[in-house]
Amino acid sequence: MHRSRLCAIGIDCQDGDLEAASKFWSGALGREVSYREGSYHGLADRANQPLVFVQRVSHPSRVHLDIETDDVEAEVARLEALGALRLEQVQSWWVMESPTGQRFCVVRAQRGPLTDDATTW
Repeated sequence: MHRSRLCAIGIDCQDGDLEAASKFWSGALGREVSYREGSYHGLADRANQPLVFVQRVSHPSRVHLDIETDDVEAEVARLEALGALRLEQVQSWWVMESPTGQRFCVVRAQRGPLTDDATTW
């Protein structure tokens, strides 16, 4: 059995000015930019809320969810059984698509061990 939970909201910005996008979302969400790493800018964490990051991407701009898990392959297989499709493996995570076309990622645990606030499958 593995555990999973909503981890993050990713704001994807197609080929745009990442600094300007981060400034906008920082102001809109009331979260300071807390780190800058390559094509990622993270916004300050808030207790009991998903992480939020802004990233530069080559595909059209959109917002996507990240699901964190202690077993990426098991969670991907579970979601496939529900109708999701694997689109692309990127490093240690999978980009997937729901049956209705929304993209999301399945990632390793980002915020420490998955405990009682996670769902056990």
